[in-house]
Amino acid sequence: MTAPALQLHRLSVAFHADGRATSAARAVSFAVQPGEILAVVGESGSGKSVSALSVLGLLPSNATRDGCIEIGGRDITDLDQRQLRHVRGNEVAMVFQEPMTALNPVFTVGAQIVEALRLHTDLSRRQARDRAVELLDLVGLPDPRRRFGSYPHQLSGGQRQRAMIAMAISCEPKVLIADEPTTALDVTVQAEILDLLRDLRHRLDSAIVIITHDMGVVADIADRVVVMRDGEIVEEAPVDELFSAPQDPYTQQLLAAVPHLGRRPAGQARTTPEPDGPPALELHDVVLEYPGRLGRKAFRAVDNVSLSIPRGHVLGLVGESGSGKTTIGRCAVGLLRAAAGRVVVAGRDITTMSRHELRAVRRDVGMVFQDPASSLNPRYTIADCVAEPLRLHERGAGRQHIDRRVSELLDSVGLPSAWRNRFPHELSGGQRQRIGIARAIALNPVLLVADEPTSALDVSVQAKVLDLLAELQRELGFSCLFISHDLAVVELLADSIAVMHDGVVVEQGGRDDVLHRPVDEYTQRLVAAAPVPDPAEQRRSRQLRTSLR
Repeated sequence: MTAPALQLHRLSVAFHADGRATSAARAVSFAVQPGEILAVVGESGSGKSVSALSVLGLLPSNATRDGCIEIGGRDITDLDQRQLRHVRGNEVAMVFQEPMTALNPVFTVGAQIVEALRLHTDLSRRQARDRAVELLDLVGLPDPRRRFGSYPHQLSGGQRQRAMIAMAISCEPKVLIADEPTTALDVTVQAEILDLLRDLRHRLDSAIVIITHDMGVVADIADRVVVMRDGEIVEEAPVDELFSAPQDPYTQQLLAAVPHLGRRPAGQARTTPEPDGPPALELHDVVLEYPGRLGRKAFRAVDNVSLSIPRGHVLGLVGESGSGKTTIGRCAVGLLRAAAGRVVVAGRDITTMSRHELRAVRRDVGMVFQDPASSLNPRYTIADCVAEPLRLHERGAGRQHIDRRVSELLDSVGLPSAWRNRFPHELSGGQRQRIGIARAIALNPVLLVADEPTSALDVSVQAKVLDLLAELQRELGFSCLFISHDLAVVELLADSIAVMHDGVVVEQGGRDDVLHRPVDEYTQRLVAAAPVPDPAEQRRSRQLRTSLR
């Protein structure tokens, strides 16, 4: 019988700091056969990435490792750095989560692939260059000879990830480890990357270990699944068996938390009050442009967009990166000026308002950002972060009133008031996002703009934040512009949906019409690309996606 391409025997990893040892992985054991795709799933801190980094010997200096690691039946646990350099690339390669930080920004992507080939093979510089172009073509980059000379910042997120994969497979490794390779990508780009990995498995007969918290990705690509929690494996099963009959309560909890299209039945409308007053937000033929540099023509990010959000309603704004979604969100809160058209917030035209006049309008608008870690001031306590809009807009409010209001807001987002003196870095990602929501609703806004508020969160944390947003929207009655590339998330919250593509709204209407009866071809491709946490349904969806190309 052929030896597994990769096998871990009771692998344990611990980190040492301040005289204490913190266990990150405990007695992890699994095997991957050549040509097999194994998904390792779990939430942040479960030990997925640590176990993968151990295989390549990429752990930090304060880490210790026990157990055994075998590649093709050969024990590589105790290899020194010189010996490991031969293993990396030749036998095991890794695709990292964020290619922008994994690729060197001062070298072209072609030069970086050539470097990997020259280090691990006997190819001449010319041969390595030709091979690099072949690899870029293999991973589906358009015009590979031109892309060879592109720097990482000149490529889109999906193109950078393809270049990263080209580098990883340059020496045809026996094992390819992909650590969250699609987390930051749009659904259509994600589908393309998964198709690429599936194709490479057949071409190279490599074993692929894909690390993810996205159960839709698991259903789409995996043959077998390992579920990790708190550094330990809690369940291992073939993909169809795991989804149809999960055994461990944690696996059941993970699957139950996954949002997916169809989870909210068609025709089931949210209970919304009758609109009282003018719409919370109106855009009339709005054009938004970014000025060109060095005499270049301005870039038109949004072109003649018209939208309306009645009081108490949620509009989902969906589309891929670069479609203009966030630009519209920033325009709605007065952070960007429209080059043409009109922007009306709660009945007041803000298109030509001065900064002083906008200050009064911003009382009625709150914003929840995608990354709470960067949107919260790290020097402020939680109480200071939440109280900031109160201090700015309620000048006459006394300290006791503000403190009482902060406690009410923390309670409304499910955080104890005793945490008010903690700092943002002392909280988890989901807890920080709750602070961002508390700050956004502090002034009881008419309009809340939520820009990808759950895209960086684990599925169970994401579900809790979405439930919180829905509950607060029902209680407080604010209107919401919910910006996302995740159609399943939008389906849970939205009354109506607008789809953007290249700065233009290509389709808008009721939730059921857009998601279940899409008219525009781009919307149809988006819906077909949305991952579903069901292997059989995902296979049917993949066939539909192929037919729409």
